[in-house]
Amino acid sequence: MTESQSTAPVEVNSETKPVLLIKTGGTIPDTQNEFGDFEHWFARGLGLTGLEQVNVYQEQRLPAHLEFRGIVVTGSASMVSHREEWSERTGEWLANAVQAGLPVLGVCFGHQLLAHALGGKVGPNPRGRQIGTTPIEMLPAASSDPLLAHLPASFQAQTTHVESVHELPAGAVRLATSPRDENHAFRFGQRAWGVQFHPEFGADVMRGYIRARSEVIRSEGICPDELTTNVKETPLAHGLLARFAALVGGWSSEKARENAQAA
Repeated sequence: MTESQSTAPVEVNSETKPVLLIKTGGTIPDTQNEFGDFEHWFARGLGLTGLEQVNVYQEQRLPAHLEFRGIVVTGSASMVSHREEWSERTGEWLANAVQAGLPVLGVCFGHQLLAHALGGKVGPNPRGRQIGTTPIEMLPAASSDPLLAHLPASFQAQTTHVESVHELPAGAVRLATSPRDENHAFRFGQRAWGVQFHPEFGADVMRGYIRARSEVIRSEGICPDELTTNVKETPLAHGLLARFAALVGGWSSEKARENAQAA
C-alpha cells in the first residue's frame, strides 16, 4: 500500500458494500515506521477486512456515497479552521453523506470536520492542547445512544489535539465532555457521530506522540515525562470501533432485507 494510490482496497469478505476510510492525514514518521499508520489501526479496531481508503489530504477524489455502507474519518495534523480546499470539499461530501443516511464516525480532526460541515463552529481550543490518556465523562444523553450507551459514566481515552468544537451543529446531541473539551462527542441525526478522542490509538502510539511533541509540550508548561508516565491502555475507548462496525453491519443487513422485500 502506498500513499500515492487513489484508493487502497482490501479484499472484502462478504457481499456487502465496503466501509470507506477517509484519511485526512498521516501519523508522525517515527510512529509510522514502528506501528504503521491510521488505516492499519482502524482496520484492526473495526475488525474489518473490507476497508476502502481515500487520502483526501493528497487531493484524492471521493467516490459516490452510495458505494459504501459506512464512513470513518481519521485524525490529521491539519486544522479545520484553516479551511483548506481539500478539507472544505470533504466536509461538503460528509454533509451530503449524513443527509443520505449513511453511518459516519469522525475521529479527532474528523470529529471537528463533521461538526463544521453540519454548521457547527471549530477553532483553536481556548483551554490549550490536550494530549495523553484523558478521562472522558459521559452525559445523560449517552445512556440511550446506539454507539456510546455501552460505555461507563467515566472512562479513559487517548487524545492529542489543539483545536476543538466550540459550538455543535443545530440539532446535534452532546454526548461527552473532557477536562478541556465541552463537546468531546456528539451525534447528529441517528447515524452520524464525532468523537474527539482516538479510539484507534494504543498506549505505545500515544507515548510516541508525546515524545514527538515533547519540546512544544514543555514550552506550553506541561511536563511530557508526567504525561508519558500516566499513559495507559484504553480498551473501553478502543471498543468503540468494533461497536460502530457492528452497528453498520446491522443497518446494512436491515437495508438489504428491505430491498429484498421491495423487489
